[in-house]
Order: sequence, then structure tokens, then C-alpha cells
Amino acid sequence: MSNGPMRLADVADAAGVSLATASRSLRGLTGVSDEVAARVRKTAEDLGYVVNTHAQTLAGGTTSIAGLIVHQIDDPYFTEIAAGVVHAAEERGLIVQVAHSGRDPQREVKQLHSLVAQRARVIVIAGSGYVDGEQEAEARRLLSTYQRNGGRVAVVGRHQLGVDALLPDNRGAARAVAEHLVELGHQEIAIVSGPAALTTVQDRLAGAQEVLSRAGARWHVVPTDFTAEGAGPAAIQALRDWPDVTAILALNDSMAIAILVALRRLGVSVPGEISVAGIDDVSVAELLYPSLTTARFPLERMGRDALELATRPAAARPRRKAVSAELVVRESTATPRVLPIRSLGLS
Repeated sequence: MSNGPMRLADVADAAGVSLATASRSLRGLTGVSDEVAARVRKTAEDLGYVVNTHAQTLAGGTTSIAGLIVHQIDDPYFTEIAAGVVHAAEERGLIVQVAHSGRDPQREVKQLHSLVAQRARVIVIAGSGYVDGEQEAEARRLLSTYQRNGGRVAVVGRHQLGVDALLPDNRGAARAVAEHLVELGHQEIAIVSGPAALTTVQDRLAGAQEVLSRAGARWHVVPTDFTAEGAGPAAIQALRDWPDVTAILALNDSMAIAILVALRRLGVSVPGEISVAGIDDVSVAELLYPSLTTARFPLERMGRDALELATRPAAARPRRKAVSAELVVRESTATPRVLPIRSLGLS
């Protein structure tokens, strides 16, 4: 093995793979099995290859890349956060490279390796963390190495990565919407949820259930994948299964919007026959008919703040900035109907 600076060839030799396989593994490209890629990345980390490459780049001051990893780029929640990141990056002369993880921890790790290999100056990650901290352990180790050697990271909605973080009050947001529904008189509510593995889902669900339990209301949790695609059918099935439901609380706006569309196609009046509410307040929420009741997070501002955090000098310990939500009451919620949902032809 070379006695000089660590080379990619040294990593390939130590991992027992070809130079091309080592390169693809460290850049997060396809064509390499997960097992081999993980072995190459671990070998590179042990040998200090990623560390030295990144440190040399920072010393030369040549990189202008700001990496942004989001869970789902076509979700308006992430689109608006990305807009804030892009605007703040442009003001600092940085070019944003966006990656989409699909809520897959291993895919996220590959993208992180790719950004480090491309010598990104800063990295922003937006999207829920995972209830099982082990799912984030590899990302945490990689980001720790990246930061020790001059890289900077900030996250939105992640608790366990050991970096600067903006932390939306997801529990408080769900409480605010649930309290609004209860105050209107709704006593049986369907909650269109998401994967239990996500901390955002757990927090929002807990906030809603806390309010409904205290009010003596009944609720039914309808699991989905936390995206628009499955939300409409899930909500319609919930109304068939529980015809006394008078309101639907979707745990994000993308799902709430899809539910509004599905109900409209069936001729169900919102809010006359069913109230619908979401969480996030994406920009399109107020343009819908009916406009959507939701809890507002300042999404673009969150993106700006995350990029600003990532460009500050490192602190002695990770910074934490809480982000509160504001209830926004619009046209999609009203007092409960008198007739049960079975009269709407859904049974």
C-alpha cells in the first residue's frame, strides 16, 4: 500500500474490488450491490480516504456545491423547503445539487457518499428521521467524519444525526388541527397516517390522539405511505368502514389534497358532508376549492434557515432551533353533518 496520500487504488485493493467498483461505490452510483458498496465505504472510512479527499478540497477552496437531500422531491412540502435552500445558496455563491431518498435510509447513505465524493461544501437533509436510531447510524457516522474534516451539515426534522437541526413542532401542529376539529363538534375522526417508522408520523399521530383522547372523541388510524397516491383510496375506504366519521385529518397536506380530489370525484361535499384538514400549509392549500384547513409551517423560511445554519462556523455542540406551527382555518372544515356517511352512497 502507498506510503503517500491515500489513493482510491488503495481502497480498492483493501476492499478486494476493482478500481471502477470502488469509484462507483463511493460515488453512490448504481451497478454495485449494497453489500459490496457498504464494504467499500467502510474500507474507505477506515483508511481515511474520504477524510483526506474532502480536507484537501476545502483547503483549496474550490468547491461551490451545496448538497440537498429530501425524502420526496415532488411533494410540495419538500419543493418549498428546496426553494428556500436554493435562494439562500444563490446569495452565497453556492450551486445546489438535489437528491431524492424516497425515505430509504440506505439510499440516503449512498447519496451522502456521492455528495462527499463530489466535495460538497455543505449538506442539508430535509425529511423525517426514523424511530429506530439504527436506521440512521451509518449516516450519522459518515456525517461525523465529514464534519470533523471541515464539512458542514444542517437538517430539517431529524433528531439523531448529531448535527445542527431545525425541528418542526409536529406534535403541536397536529394538536392544533385536532383541537379545531373537536371545537367544531367532530367526535369521530379518521386519521390518514403514514409509516410508523418515521418520527414525524409518530409525533403528529401522538399530538392528534392526545387531543382526541382528552375530548372523549373516537378516532380511526388509516395507514398509508405518507404520499398523495394512496391517500384518496384510503380515505374513501375509511368512510365505508366507519360511516359515522365526520372529519378526516391527514397528517400532511399532500394527502389532504388527494383526499379532497377523491371526495369531489364521488360527489361528496366538503365540508358539508365531510370536513378535511391537513398539516404543513403548502402554498397551493389556500388556492384549492375548498381551500384547506391546515397547520402552517414556514417551509421556504425553514429551507433558508437550514442553509444558513449549514454555512455558519461549527459550534461546540449541535444547534437546535424549534419551529412552531400556526393553525390556518379555511373552507374545508365546518360543523359536523347530521346524516351518517352511509347516506352518501359510499357503503
